[in-house]
Amino acid sequence: MLNVGKIEEGFVLDHIAAGKSLSLYHHLQLDKLDCPVAIIKNARSNKKGKKDILKVECDINALNLDVLAFIDHNITVNVIKDGEIVDKRELTLPKEIRNIIKCKNPRCITSIEQGLPHIFVLSDEKKEIYRCKYCEEKCSKRL
Repeated sequence: MLNVGKIEEGFVLDHIAAGKSLSLYHHLQLDKLDCPVAIIKNARSNKKGKKDILKVECDINALNLDVLAFIDHNITVNVIKDGEIVDKRELTLPKEIRNIIKCKNPRCITSIEQGLPHIFVLSDEKKEIYRCKYCEEKCSKRL
């Protein structure tokens, strides 16, 4: 059995879909942080069978919760202080996301005006569908 030690201060992302932790690591830009990160893949889970876990020893404010919620709002965020869980954060789908995904519509203004931010607005919460703010192109695909 693999044993990864506890962290003193930082956060633990739990209940990540099995095999998705490396993608999450890159989308959250954890590779740009200068802190210890533990990636645990395919850990046993009573709920899911298998899951991934990320343990990051740095300030929780370094984490973009909107990106995390967009990718998977079912992930559990545990905030750690002095080696103990002090807070569990619930994620909800963000109403608006900026520069996380790009509009695929070639006629969208963001294809012509390179400086414009790529903004998507949540249009259907139940189906988790986002639409481009400029052209209303649908994006329901996760990262």
